[in-house]
Amino acid sequence: METNEYREQRLQSMRTLKEMGYDPYGCKYDHDDLVKVRAEFEEGKSARVAGRLMTIRRMGKMNFCTMNDGTDRFQLIFKRDELSETAFAAFKQLNLGDIIGAEGSLFTTQKGEKSLVVKEWTMLAKALGQPPEKFHGLADQEERYRRRYVDLMTNDESRERFFTRSKLLMEIRKYLWGKGFVEVETPILQDQAGGAAAKPFYSHFNALDKDCVMRIAPELYLKRLLVGGMNKVFELGKDFRNEGIDRTHNPEFTVCEIYEAYGDRTSMEAIMEGLLPHLCDTVIGKRVIEYGDDKTPIDFTPPYRRVAYKDLVKDLMGEDWFDLDFETQLARAKAKGAETSTNLELDGVTTELMLTHEVYDKLIERNLMQPTFVTRIPHEFVPLAKTCKDDPSLVDVFEFVVAGRELCPGYTEQNDPLEQRKALENQAGEDTEKIDEDFISALECGMPPTGGLGFGVDRLVMFLTGTDSIRDVVLFPQLKRA
Repeated sequence: METNEYREQRLQSMRTLKEMGYDPYGCKYDHDDLVKVRAEFEEGKSARVAGRLMTIRRMGKMNFCTMNDGTDRFQLIFKRDELSETAFAAFKQLNLGDIIGAEGSLFTTQKGEKSLVVKEWTMLAKALGQPPEKFHGLADQEERYRRRYVDLMTNDESRERFFTRSKLLMEIRKYLWGKGFVEVETPILQDQAGGAAAKPFYSHFNALDKDCVMRIAPELYLKRLLVGGMNKVFELGKDFRNEGIDRTHNPEFTVCEIYEAYGDRTSMEAIMEGLLPHLCDTVIGKRVIEYGDDKTPIDFTPPYRRVAYKDLVKDLMGEDWFDLDFETQLARAKAKGAETSTNLELDGVTTELMLTHEVYDKLIERNLMQPTFVTRIPHEFVPLAKTCKDDPSLVDVFEFVVAGRELCPGYTEQNDPLEQRKALENQAGEDTEKIDEDFISALECGMPPTGGLGFGVDRLVMFLTGTDSIRDVVLFPQLKRA
């Protein structure tokens, strides 16, 4: 039948149920979760359950249904001699996807399947839409993201992944609170974008008659709190960047930024080496995760590898790499298989350094599968961090890489307002209005030595659930119009 025929059939079933005294959209229904019913199963014990019908098998005087309530699946048995004449007759009007409440006694079938023999049942919600392929799930990947409610309804693995995400968020908060950090909230609508180099979304305050942007990072506001004496803070919330969409990027994404006064880069390394094993132990149940289509084992047991950025480049490109002229570097990079961009220009960054970073990005980082702290990054790429004391051309930061992708950076934060102004001016170029003067004023009041980091929660969930697409860990990802 066509979709409209299915819907008309269900509308007729709904009308028939009404005539039989069944309200197709019922009220509050007290019940136990199916997972609890299964865990506390006793033969003959009474039980009261509610959920969606996933399968229906009509066999005359004895009929079978599978119910799913989001915690478990359970078999219901509808027997003619256990139900009133009306209740048994009304059962014929049920369709896949209908939500019902049922009360009866627990029973184990000859095949050993735990079941509920229904004594009474009631309608809670009539489903007028036809479920996909008898609840085998949505075959079209794009449709799964667009109609997430159907994906969750039919795909136990997808639903469980989002339960896992919620548990991870809870445990991140618990871990940080346990370490003395305080959760705070900073503005999402800001006068100007700061804390990262990214293209923002623009909006406008009607009441204040001024333009604003949606934040690309909460960093500069969190540092204002350090100036004010809140020494250990974190924020878990949304950032927005009006940039590309791919398997690891969504314009609206969740981040966790953490700052610790009187700390540094090593303090942030310690947080990651404590937080990730904690999440593995408390939520995932194991520290070795099989990631991606090839099931690469990723071991989150610390300590994690620490290696300098330049050492990684030299290991691949040769000890003399940083002494070569640009043309020789370019030829060697192409010989190694790097498809280098024709545009190697970035304000304040030499073409040689940009080429080096192309090599790192395309040939080195993506091959770092196990958790790795890549340290001592060229200062041109990180204007908000302190330089290394032994080499001012480098900054005291790490990029934490897992499965060939950056999970988070961690900094020894810049707290010298004069040096911070120079770095921001260099980053802004001619767009000096992009410099957050209030932030500089805050630094001039004195910010303690500080360690800071920020990680993408979506990407963390990807790693810990072995998922290689961000759309599979975001309930409602951004999509093109249907």
